[in-house]
Amino acid sequence: MKIEQIISDAAAKAVKALYGVDAAPGTTNPQKTKKEFEGNLTLVVFPFLKASHKAPEATAQEIGEYLKEHEPAVASFNVIKGFLNLVIAPAFWSEMLHHIDEEAQFGIRQAAPDAPLIMVEYSSPNTNKPLHLGHVRNNLLGYSLSKILQANGNRVVKTNIVNDRGIHICKSMLAWEKWGNGITPEKAGKKGDHLIGDFYVLFDKHYKEELKELEAKGMTAEEAEAASPLMQEAREMLRKWEAGDPEVRRVWEMMNNWVYAGFDETYRRLGVDFDKIYYESQTYLEGKAKVLEGLEKGLMFRKEDGSVWADLTNEGLDQKLLLRSDGTSVYMTQDIGTAQQRFRDFPIDKMIYVVGNEQNYHFQVLSILLDRLGFKWGKDLVHFSYGMVELPEGKMKSREGTVVDADDLMDEMIDTARETSAELGKLDGCTPEEAEEISRIVGLGALKYFILKVDPRKNMTFNPKESIDFNGNTGPFIQYTHARICSVMRKAAEAGIDYHSVDTSHVEPTEKEISLIQHLADFPSVVAEAGRIYSPSLIANYVYDLVKEYNQFYHDYAILREEDAQVRAFRLMLSANVAKVIKTGMGLLGIEVPDRM
Repeated sequence: MKIEQIISDAAAKAVKALYGVDAAPGTTNPQKTKKEFEGNLTLVVFPFLKASHKAPEATAQEIGEYLKEHEPAVASFNVIKGFLNLVIAPAFWSEMLHHIDEEAQFGIRQAAPDAPLIMVEYSSPNTNKPLHLGHVRNNLLGYSLSKILQANGNRVVKTNIVNDRGIHICKSMLAWEKWGNGITPEKAGKKGDHLIGDFYVLFDKHYKEELKELEAKGMTAEEAEAASPLMQEAREMLRKWEAGDPEVRRVWEMMNNWVYAGFDETYRRLGVDFDKIYYESQTYLEGKAKVLEGLEKGLMFRKEDGSVWADLTNEGLDQKLLLRSDGTSVYMTQDIGTAQQRFRDFPIDKMIYVVGNEQNYHFQVLSILLDRLGFKWGKDLVHFSYGMVELPEGKMKSREGTVVDADDLMDEMIDTARETSAELGKLDGCTPEEAEEISRIVGLGALKYFILKVDPRKNMTFNPKESIDFNGNTGPFIQYTHARICSVMRKAAEAGIDYHSVDTSHVEPTEKEISLIQHLADFPSVVAEAGRIYSPSLIANYVYDLVKEYNQFYHDYAILREEDAQVRAFRLMLSANVAKVIKTGMGLLGIEVPDRM
């Protein structure tokens, strides 16, 4: 049992024995003692003053004396006003470390066959451009959230919805037909998603030139947009696509396949994957059918122009368009169709959409509509809404080609990691292959950690140079500490020292060692809280604090040079378990940790 629970139960008994009342739920839960005070856990006694009829100090003193007498885990206590600071017996912490050591997957709960099934949707790219920095944050958050939910004993299905149809896709297709001269990724020596992205930018360039010419002839901006021959051709291509035109469909399929091959390579490098991929081209018709079914049941209404709407005024919102007057669908319709397919494919208990905060209204509406259409998880769907990510230079725009491609960013991170590691001597003694692998792990670890350590709800600025620093709150700092501990464990093994074969049960840990063990013991509750509030940043910052604490211990205490064999074995056990929790915690963020650096 956790020490917090032991103290909570003992404090509840104390209140009952001393004052004859049952403590209200939650009032006996201890907190970690602040660093400036002596103690490990602190009990706030203000909730018990009504029952004790005494001053805060006197009440704390009475409860402290009762706990010291009746609870073996409490070694001593001190009172600061209404705060009872408890010193937990060193023997308890030693026992706690042995318990942590016995659990290979400490902090991780395995899912039972009947555990809740949670579906997490992330990535959601368009097939007209490569994945960019914004997608990187989305993918890292979605993948990490999936791992954290799994670690909390849930069954998880990771899904992706690919936006593979619509006017934006036709723009790239039309540009390729007009100016591509039959170019393919193989001929261009380029990944398919990058090649198609070039044509998307090219369309926008020609389109803007056209608008300028039309406006120079006296048209307003709106008139020029309506009259643009390029845009009219793109709309015509979309109409042909929706009508199933064989040639348009052939080009669409060929170009999409180029993009999918590029996406797969990027996902692989980024270390994210999916259990099931859905495609908008396969879900939008199902969405239209579901909306028309809702119309028949009186859940939607049709306007005079033939368009179909949902009236959400009773929910404090407005009216929402679901089918245009020409019968074409909108994004909302596609999401309803995708939801229906997913509900058919999996018995989902909860659906989580990882999508930026500019879509807050969309998901508010989607939740109401899915509930109205009879999806049991509709009302409780979760929009994991996160803030935008920018570069120090500012915002990025796909159409103008000012976006940072995910592939280019990963290349830059790995190159920077290689240079920085070499300068600091971290690659000394490595073979070229080892140096390359370490550079990859460190570069991608820096990128992932820098993004995931930030509260997901906040907007953030990603600074590549700042992220690769072997000091401070960074991925490389944490990775280097893990490698340092692995080096200690290797040297111990070379010297024939195995801490498992030494009886360390009577070693009394020092204050610094107790602080580290207490930090390790907090890991399961941090994982649980990260799952409850959907926040990978809690794990990231917990691991950073653990690493800071360990580095102070490493600096102040001898490990292999310690002459007392039992103390040495105890410190090796402590080090090994810090490394274990670092690896598990970083694994929940999708970050690898090297054994050598």
